[in-house]
Amino acid sequence: MTLVTDGSPEAPPRAPAAARLATAGYRYGLLVVLVAVTVFFGAARSSFATYDNLLIVLQSVAIVAIVALGVTVSMTAGGFDLSVGANVSFVVMVTALAMVRFDLTGATAIGIGLLAGLLVAGVNALLVVVAGVPDLIATLGTMFLFQGLALIITSGQSVSAGMTIGGRPAPGRYTSGFTWFGSGTVASVPVPVIVMALLAVVAYVFLNNTRWGRALYAIGGNAQAARLAGIRVGRYRALAYAVSGLCAAVGGILLSARLGRGDVGAGDPYLMQAVAAALIGFAVLGANRPNVVGTAVGALFIGVVINGLTMLNAPYYTQTFVQGALLVVSLVTSFTLTPGRRR
Repeated sequence: MTLVTDGSPEAPPRAPAAARLATAGYRYGLLVVLVAVTVFFGAARSSFATYDNLLIVLQSVAIVAIVALGVTVSMTAGGFDLSVGANVSFVVMVTALAMVRFDLTGATAIGIGLLAGLLVAGVNALLVVVAGVPDLIATLGTMFLFQGLALIITSGQSVSAGMTIGGRPAPGRYTSGFTWFGSGTVASVPVPVIVMALLAVVAYVFLNNTRWGRALYAIGGNAQAARLAGIRVGRYRALAYAVSGLCAAVGGILLSARLGRGDVGAGDPYLMQAVAAALIGFAVLGANRPNVVGTAVGALFIGVVINGLTMLNAPYYTQTFVQGALLVVSLVTSFTLTPGRRR
């Protein structure tokens, strides 16, 4: 900063218009696209821009967003949880078995489901923290392990009321209290949407307003520097996988309650969708790092696009392509168009 002749400091030079435009596009581009897509679908189908359809969109992305919040927490510590889809499937199957085969209460099934999610997280923590296996390889192995275990404990069959076990009908069924979590409403708002909102608030406060969250971000930025600063990196990484496992377990419980049965592989689609939502979140407001707000917006973006394409009668098999395209665009925005990035 220099002084002009009258002694007042000279204002710093403004950035060129092109640079300012690029920065604005980097920070707000994804939000602008979301608004534009919403307006387009609303103009194409009047039923799209209604309160009832908004609830449908939110309900369709609630489980994705919950699972994605767990993935986001694991990413803040420099990890990457590829086992979330298998975790969801495993929880769906164990909750179904608890009620249908063993005739346990819905509350007991929920407790068993949460413990199952922690079991998956525990295996991830052992492999990553204790054995020193790289995150991607460790969680990939855990994914196959629990996919296989879900098949073994159910003999590869779906679990539903009235199924036969050893030539006899199963003694239990899904309880009405349990299924309420998947299809019930509170003041016309679906229960999964309420659970998603509550967990998003908790995750935001945890990551942004607690020492644990700040420690996780520090580890994700530079694990060695965090260790030298006195942060117990191993324990915090185990905590991150525990949170991811619990989020996947909650998603599995809600999915099981929505389906009213245990379908093998029911959680498989949630891996790609959750990872896509978390990575799309990198491009929201130029965060360029895992964050709760971005993850929520990413899940909403996916839900809006899929819902709009469905209303326009687009073939169902185009949805995976669209999700992949959204992910690629967001990654390019985050990692290639970052202002000041040197090539």
